[in-house]
Amino acid sequence: MATHFSQRRYDLDWLRTLAFGLLILYHIGMYYVADWGWHVKSASTSETLQNLMILTNPWRMSLLFFISAMALALAQQHTAKLTLLALRSSRLLIPLLCGMFIVVVPQVYYEALSQQLIEPGFFSFWWQYINPNTELLRDHHSPIGLLTWNHLWFLPYLWCYSVLVLIAAPLLNWLSHRLQHLPGSIALLVVMASLIAAWMMLKNAYPSTHALLDDWYNHAKYFSVFIAGYLFALQGNWWPKVVVWRRGFLLAGLFGYSLIIADRNGAFDSLPDSFGESITGRLIIGVVLTLNHWGWILALIGYAGRYLNRRTNTLDKKGSLLHYCNNAILPWYMLHQTLIIIFAVWLKPLAWPVGVEATLLIILTCTGCWAGYELVKRFWLSRWLFGLKIALPAFKSEPASPVIR
Repeated sequence: MATHFSQRRYDLDWLRTLAFGLLILYHIGMYYVADWGWHVKSASTSETLQNLMILTNPWRMSLLFFISAMALALAQQHTAKLTLLALRSSRLLIPLLCGMFIVVVPQVYYEALSQQLIEPGFFSFWWQYINPNTELLRDHHSPIGLLTWNHLWFLPYLWCYSVLVLIAAPLLNWLSHRLQHLPGSIALLVVMASLIAAWMMLKNAYPSTHALLDDWYNHAKYFSVFIAGYLFALQGNWWPKVVVWRRGFLLAGLFGYSLIIADRNGAFDSLPDSFGESITGRLIIGVVLTLNHWGWILALIGYAGRYLNRRTNTLDKKGSLLHYCNNAILPWYMLHQTLIIIFAVWLKPLAWPVGVEATLLIILTCTGCWAGYELVKRFWLSRWLFGLKIALPAFKSEPASPVIR
């Protein structure tokens, strides 16, 4: 079965939507999970929640990079590369700047306030926040002062990877053609080996920072995933086989996850400490982590290809759920973490039962994202700042959100 580049891949649209929905729930979980630092924390935290969040933690961002690269590969088949570069630049960098100067500010404010590092007064804080020469919170400065992108780090990473791939597109397209007859199993072993090598050589030396310039382990991980997604989308024989083998990938993911949870809960405490420091031990750990990582990604790609790549009478219509998601997903992504923090701070003094509070926090966050998007889409300036097309064309001519297009 060949890949038809002229056909819209509804499974990618749905999978991207589900992945970002999962991201919202994950960040709400960060407010309640024990022992994991976040901007603000609930008075009631749970260690059990760690096990559930580890289910998605190792691969959730890799999945977004993978499907973003797949969509880029398909888009460059019928859109000029300079056009794609201009599109991604305007719809990723402008929202990034908007996020850093406006959207993210309450996150930094409430975090500093909760640690009693500043006095109350949001607007006076904001004025200092945007001043690169401010003396406020000097110990927390980056090279650009207090300005930060926090949860929006995905946008500059995606832009950089997209630029590099578009520059190298002739080479990658040639390589894709040469790989047409390469068995998918060999390709899978190559990407697994690259992730194992990155984990063994870079993980400890370069802990995750999301600061772009010094984040070498994450670059080795995410950029290799991005390249893999680009090449994967262009192969007519790999994609259908992943759909066929989706159950096997799911079992691999469950196996890797089970071993990770077993280790966290003391199942392998009898092993000597030297095991995790030896080459053999680190190699075994790397294999388990890689099985967990790629097992879940390919299982989700396979199940989405099997059940979500279907056109119905409502999928193409303006006003349908998929149409809404394709347009709303970037504003929702930009707004959600700030809203989580604002509503969490408001709810905390009420001291409601944690189940009631968490449910209300989910409802308020989703309602706030919906209301924010409804406001943003009505004005040309806010549309531009949040990565939406300024014009309002018919749905069939409007590309999906720049997060993957």
